[in-house]
Amino acid sequence: MKTSADPVRDYLSAVEREGSALPANRRQELLADLAEHIEVTRAERPDVAIGEILAELGDPRTIAATALAEEGNGDAGASARSSADAPARRGKVHPLVPLLMLTLSLPFVMIFPDLPGPLFGVLFRVTGAVLLCTSVHWTAVQKTTGVLLTAILPSAVITTWNLSDAPGGTPALLANLVTLALLAGTAAWLWRVRRA
Repeated sequence: MKTSADPVRDYLSAVEREGSALPANRRQELLADLAEHIEVTRAERPDVAIGEILAELGDPRTIAATALAEEGNGDAGASARSSADAPARRGKVHPLVPLLMLTLSLPFVMIFPDLPGPLFGVLFRVTGAVLLCTSVHWTAVQKTTGVLLTAILPSAVITTWNLSDAPGGTPALLANLVTLALLAGTAAWLWRVRRA
């Protein structure tokens, strides 16, 4: 036998499912707000059927699409399904993966100076930069800063160093250590400012 809470539970489950691309804390906040609104409305208007209250709230798909648009993850003009699918596909990679790839690109080159070390270093750096740019965990400014400080600037320094006539030894080690510190510092900063 169904209880009166079943339509509410089904409605909230539908909103949660449609809003799966939202960050977990934002999705829980949305569900809590809706549950509170339903409860307050039921207390204020006990004679109104629960179906009417849920109809007044609107379609779960529309509510999720609006929340996604407010988060900046969806297009208000797109359908709820398409706006929910794109961020869900992009956010599958854990935020630690691009940061580790960008940070570990230099040790590959330092530990294995002959092939395949530099090749792996370049592959890690490019893949890490692409994963960083397509992630939903950072804003556009944070992504741009991260790519500049972990991919472009170190690549420019290493290329300049290799093309110069500077001999190896202590200056090369110092340049590599400073570059490694820059990579690790930027990765730590990106980890701190990421979105849940």
